[in-house]
Amino acid sequence: MSQSVLLLGSGFVAKPTVDILATRPNTTVIVACRTLSKAQNIAGDSPSTKAIVLDVEDEKALDAAVAEHDLVISLIPYTYHAAVVKSGIRNKKNVLTTSYTSPALKELEEECKQAGILVFNEMGLDPGIDHLYAVKTIDEVHKKGGKIIGFYSVCGGLPAPECSDNPLGYKFSWSSRGVLLALQSSAKFWRNGKVVEISGNVLLKTAEPYFIYPGYSFVVYANRNSTIYKEIYKIPEAKNLSRGNLRYQGFTEFAHVLVDLGLFREQKFDFLDEAIPWKEAFAQIIGAPSSTESDLIATIEKNATFKDDEDKTRILNGIKWLGLMSDEPITPKGNPLDTFCATLENLMQYEDGERDFVMLQHKFEIEWADGSKETRTSTLADYGDPKGYSSMAKLVGTPCAVAAARILDGCYSGRTGLLAPFSIDITEPIRKILDEEYHIKLVEKKVF
Repeated sequence: MSQSVLLLGSGFVAKPTVDILATRPNTTVIVACRTLSKAQNIAGDSPSTKAIVLDVEDEKALDAAVAEHDLVISLIPYTYHAAVVKSGIRNKKNVLTTSYTSPALKELEEECKQAGILVFNEMGLDPGIDHLYAVKTIDEVHKKGGKIIGFYSVCGGLPAPECSDNPLGYKFSWSSRGVLLALQSSAKFWRNGKVVEISGNVLLKTAEPYFIYPGYSFVVYANRNSTIYKEIYKIPEAKNLSRGNLRYQGFTEFAHVLVDLGLFREQKFDFLDEAIPWKEAFAQIIGAPSSTESDLIATIEKNATFKDDEDKTRILNGIKWLGLMSDEPITPKGNPLDTFCATLENLMQYEDGERDFVMLQHKFEIEWADGSKETRTSTLADYGDPKGYSSMAKLVGTPCAVAAARILDGCYSGRTGLLAPFSIDITEPIRKILDEEYHIKLVEKKVF
C-alpha cells in the first residue's frame, strides 16, 4: 500500500526527516512552502520526493493539499500549527510536530477526537529526545521503589567551541528574533519545595555556572515554566525541578547589557526606517547626546551594569565588533529588535566548514526506600558534520522521522486527540530505534 506525507516547511531541520522517510518503500514525501526553490532544496532529487508551493494562510489551498496525504508534518513556526491541525480535523488527517503542545492545540483536542485524528507533538530534540531519557530513568526508579527528589535538565544548541569566535560565543542557525525574545521570557521552577518565579527583565542576571565536563565553560539560565513537569513526568515527590538553557561563559552578561540598552525593544521608531549609520541609530536608541564614541560609551556606562571593569572592557569591545559605533548603515526594520537582528544574522552565521554543537543533560537526584541517595546523569554531546547535517538538524529531524514512520505503520491506531512522548509505552520504542538504527543516545551514568 502506497502512503504519502505532506511536510510543511523548508527549515534546516526538515532535511533529515525528508531523507529518512524517502527511503521507506512505497512512501512519497511532498515538501511544501511558500518558495518553490527552498522546497526543492529540501526535497532533493529522490524519486520519492516532490516540492510544491503552498501558503498555509490560504485555507482553501491548505485543505486541498492536506486532503491528498496520509500524514501532515508541520515544521513551520508553531504559531501556524493550529491552522494546520484545523485542516487535519476537516480532512481527517493525522498531524505531527516537533513543537511544544500549545494552549491553542489543547483547545482543539476534543475536535481532534471527534474527527478521529492523532496530533503527535514534541517529537524533536528539546522537546523530544529529552523526554525519552527523562521518562526512562524516572520509570526505572519508580519501579524499584525509589523517588526522584531532584530533576534538572539543561540543553543548548551552540557553535562548536572552535567556532564560537565572536563576542557572544553564539551563532544563529535559525531566526535570531526568536532567540533574542526568549532571553526576556519569565521563568518558574521548583527549588527546595517552593516555586521560584523570575521575571524576564532579570532572567539573564540569574544565570549560573553549570558543570558538565571540565572541557566546557557553560552557564545556565531558567527555561520558561518548569513547574508543569512534576505532573507531566509524574514526579510529585520532587523538591527541586528545573529546565535550563545552556550558553558559553560570558554570553549572559553581554546579552543583558544589550537588553539594558534597549536593543531588544519592538517599539516603532521612524529613524529606523532609513539606512542611517549604526552609530547614529545607536545614539538615538540609547539616548546618547551625540554619536561620538565617547558619548556612546558614557551613555552605555550610565544605562548598563557590568560585573567588573574587565567584563566592561570585554563587552564594550564586543559592542564595537558588532558595528554599533560605526558608520556602517543599518538594515532598517522600523524597530530596534528587528534592525539589530538583521545585523546579528549577517555577522553571526555559520561559515562554510564550521560545525554546530548540542549539549543535553538530565541530572536525577534519587532517594531509595532505605533512605540512601544516588545521583545519575544522562548526557548527549553531539557535533554537526560540516559536509552533512548540522547536529541540530539531525537531532530534531531524525526523531520526527521515526515518529512519522510509526504513525504510518499504525503503531498508534485507535489513539485520537493529542499525544506527546510522556509515557514509557510511547517513548521506549522510539528511544530504541534512535539508539540502534541512528546511533543517537544519551550516555547514562551513576555519578555517586
